[in-house]
Amino acid sequence: MTLNLGFSPCPNDTFIFDAMVNNGMDTGNLVFDYVMEDVETLNQWAFEGRLAVTKLSYNTLLKVSDKYALMDSGSALGRGVGPLVICKASEFEKIKDHADYFKQARIAIPGIHTTANLLFSLAFPEAKNKTEVLFSEIEERVLNGEFDCGLVIHESRFTYQQRGLEKIMDMGDWWEKESGAAIPLGGICIRRDIPVEIAKQVENLIRKSLELSWKTYPELSDFVKNNAQEMEEDVMRKHIELYVNEYSLSLGAEGRKAVDTLFKKAQKLNLTGTQSSNVYL
Repeated sequence: MTLNLGFSPCPNDTFIFDAMVNNGMDTGNLVFDYVMEDVETLNQWAFEGRLAVTKLSYNTLLKVSDKYALMDSGSALGRGVGPLVICKASEFEKIKDHADYFKQARIAIPGIHTTANLLFSLAFPEAKNKTEVLFSEIEERVLNGEFDCGLVIHESRFTYQQRGLEKIMDMGDWWEKESGAAIPLGGICIRRDIPVEIAKQVENLIRKSLELSWKTYPELSDFVKNNAQEMEEDVMRKHIELYVNEYSLSLGAEGRKAVDTLFKKAQKLNLTGTQSSNVYL
């Protein structure tokens, strides 16, 4: 059986799926036809149900859980992993009141359906002047003055200071203080029309693929390096070590609590869409 699979070219995803899609392990009767896209593109495709197995922002899963179920393995979830709000270092001292600032600021976000945007919306529902920008372009477009601030994710967490930017706020810190829960960013989901026994098989293969990648770490495979071409290897490792953790192997009780907490807070602000009564596989 062939399943189409979507994930991002970011090191955390390529690290997880490397063995599974590159003949590094026995996948039994399953073959994976994979595509790599920016997570916001994958989010948008999910509304169409385009892929059988896909990485999704938890914000998107809120709105498509009638079509997709969350698998126990493969998630980006943890503590200290949240998106950052950044501005030019030269402008930082002028920002005194976060709430008032965000009411007026021109804000670049990495996609309306990203969990980063959901967290920001929960913290600052009055911030309306937001524009979707490809995540890898946000730093540059804040630096050139097109936006007052930007919501950055992925490797930008490790590079913004080198570029003359300053952190206004860590949305992960805000979330952890607000909720007491870990930060659920993205998970691997499977379309609900896939038989449960196949879905469980995929879930186990993801876990095994990740375990194989850890066995050779800190060595990075060509698959990881070639898909992060503009990233230094030390940044790739920081990226993997931050976003790939015990929750990536299994959500467990604490991971599920984090997901449930995010969903409940989003529901209170009517930020959800059509949902299944159970988001999990």
